[in-house]
Amino acid sequence: MSFSRIIVRSLSSSSAVQQMVKPPIQVFGVEGRYATALYSAATKQKTLNNVEKDLLKFEGLIKQDAKLDEFVKNPSIKRRDKVEALKAIAAKINLCKETTNLLALLAENGRLPSIKNIITTFKVIMNASRGEVPCEVVTAKPLDADIKSKVEAVLKKFLDKGQSIVLTTRTDPSLIGGMIVSVGDKYVDLSVASKIKKYTEIISSSA
Repeated sequence: MSFSRIIVRSLSSSSAVQQMVKPPIQVFGVEGRYATALYSAATKQKTLNNVEKDLLKFEGLIKQDAKLDEFVKNPSIKRRDKVEALKAIAAKINLCKETTNLLALLAENGRLPSIKNIITTFKVIMNASRGEVPCEVVTAKPLDADIKSKVEAVLKKFLDKGQSIVLTTRTDPSLIGGMIVSVGDKYVDLSVASKIKKYTEIISSSA
């Protein structure tokens, strides 16, 4: 039996091991295996939306509560104690069975410190399932509404039919000008800083 199917059986509220439900996008690493197994279990139980909301809720708690964050990261706490504590937290904030089972399984396997990466990976899977393509635009100064709209219109041309842009923007004064654009797994550096660096390297190598 594969590692992923063992996780599915552990996460599912049913004791039966069924065929894995493949996510719309392939993800890798330990976080990818757990996120994929969670997606499969939640799909079978028809609780995908609930699980997504649960993970966002738990992620918010970790960010807000320094003690909980430390508890999650601390390897010296007995795994059994972590399992019981997380079950209590899950019950208190009304997490569904699949989410509760995930947290308990991570604690039991000593993988709880990976929870943030697992949540991030699960978000990627859910975005893909809705045809949403994450896009980040980094500029030296904040984009005004008109420029932002034009950039978004250009980026949409790179999408397949049925896909939509989920645009986030942030600033980085070190870019000087221009922008850095990430669309899905594509990355383009159009910043002034990168051009200066390139020209500097060319001049240095010619000296």
